[in-house]
Amino acid sequence: MVSVKRLFLSGALFLLYVCPLTQAANVLAFPGEHSHWLNMRIILNELVQRNHNVTVLVNAASPSIDYSRSERYHFLVYDVPFDRQDYEAMNNRFIEFWMYEAQNASVLQIGLEVKNLMQKMNVLQLSVCDAILRDQALVESLQRVKFDVLLADPMYMCSDLLADVLDLPLVLSLRMTFGMVLERHCGQMPAPPSYVPSVPLAYTDQMSFFERVHNVFMYLLNDVFMYLHCLTTVNPYYSEIKGTPTTFCEIMGKADIWLIRTYWDFEYPRPFLPNFKFVGGLHCKPAKPLTEALEEFVQSSGDDGIVVFSLGSMVKNLTKERGNTIASALGQIPQKVLWRYTGEKPETLAPNTRVYDWIPQNDLLGHPKTKAFITHGGTNGLYEAIYHGVPLVGVPLFADQPDNIMHMTTKGAAVMVDFNKMTSQDLVDGLNSVINDPLYKENMMRLSRIHHDQPMKPLDTAVFWIEFVMRHKGAKHLRVESHNLSWYQYHCLDVAAALLSVVLLITVVTVKICTFCIRKCFRKTKVRQKTD
Repeated sequence: MVSVKRLFLSGALFLLYVCPLTQAANVLAFPGEHSHWLNMRIILNELVQRNHNVTVLVNAASPSIDYSRSERYHFLVYDVPFDRQDYEAMNNRFIEFWMYEAQNASVLQIGLEVKNLMQKMNVLQLSVCDAILRDQALVESLQRVKFDVLLADPMYMCSDLLADVLDLPLVLSLRMTFGMVLERHCGQMPAPPSYVPSVPLAYTDQMSFFERVHNVFMYLLNDVFMYLHCLTTVNPYYSEIKGTPTTFCEIMGKADIWLIRTYWDFEYPRPFLPNFKFVGGLHCKPAKPLTEALEEFVQSSGDDGIVVFSLGSMVKNLTKERGNTIASALGQIPQKVLWRYTGEKPETLAPNTRVYDWIPQNDLLGHPKTKAFITHGGTNGLYEAIYHGVPLVGVPLFADQPDNIMHMTTKGAAVMVDFNKMTSQDLVDGLNSVINDPLYKENMMRLSRIHHDQPMKPLDTAVFWIEFVMRHKGAKHLRVESHNLSWYQYHCLDVAAALLSVVLLITVVTVKICTFCIRKCFRKTKVRQKTD
């Protein structure tokens, strides 16, 4: 009888261990595209694994979300007045300009091109907003489901407005917005320009005087740009949807948790708020065995090992000149190279280099024969390299990529080369440095140890805070009071004005008293002189 009871108790404890008591909740996801979607998909899969019901809100023209696939979560597809080709054309123009034209363009030309791209992006963004928020049937169907939280990537506008309309707690997932404008202005995150460099300057936290001048100027430029953009486009739209005057940052600032896809292995020390949580590398995992063909090629490298090369999923082609320059450089190293590239094969492609439409990047970086990783500096690939301890040769192209590679260069784990100016020898020298100088490997392994030495895995941290928000119907107790202060209150300008007024008053009174006393003494002196 006792053994039966013990057996029953052991079985019950086992079930409690393997089946956590998590009450199923309804999660609405509003994802971004490309690498942004890859990150969110990892979180969504884990939420489903923990017994939550997940609905992904995706537009019919999405260039990177295959909503026809059978997944463990549900896709809710809505129509938009543009197709995938429109999105890809704008995306290709953005890449083409920043990769090849911006280097030789004047400030005026860059400004005009940015204005043109932003106008097109605004049209696309507002079309997405309209397709959701002005579709009363869609909004009502979402309200009937009674979701518990909205998980969104601010790559698309209006996720915050949707959360407000549905009266849902909001969790944001992001790497960094351009110039950190959303984090600073909407999230109220402190960012002293004296040691927090602005994207895309690619400075460190130890700036010279002139770099600090440049950094302050960039902060001001980003602030002015955001102010004008919100004043002319976003705020009027938000006010129209809300039916009352409101601002973009007022709605975005209601976000309960900001999941930042970095960590202190990458970031420079800087202030963060209680509702900003680090989840960098949440997609990373141990390497799986390679396919037989890939493993055979990798093993054929012998003691020299392999180099993994990828410029990300967005860059599908290179100019003939750039492709030949890169291929020529790769042919000069003793390592075997696996290059993810879908464009035309370069004429100078050497026997040691193989080109693939797709490679299992994480599994290759985790292979013991991998010596270096040539990367454009996207956060996903960068964190896979940190996770597996592989030093980098960075070839940044646009957006936050120069800043990402500068972080790794400063930490001694990478070499940066200029995509437009590099020669074959520059790339060869960079590869030889990170492969043959053991300091690069040591520094990357140090960052890897920091990354792995966390109280919780990044994915568990992300899911914990999402579930925390669902359990407590938000996390407003973590939001700082600065959200409710005006700009002059935040900077204590009213206090400074009051103190200055007191000082001026005391000064005036003192001067008046002194003047009165001097005049009185002067008059007495005159009277005595006349009497004498």
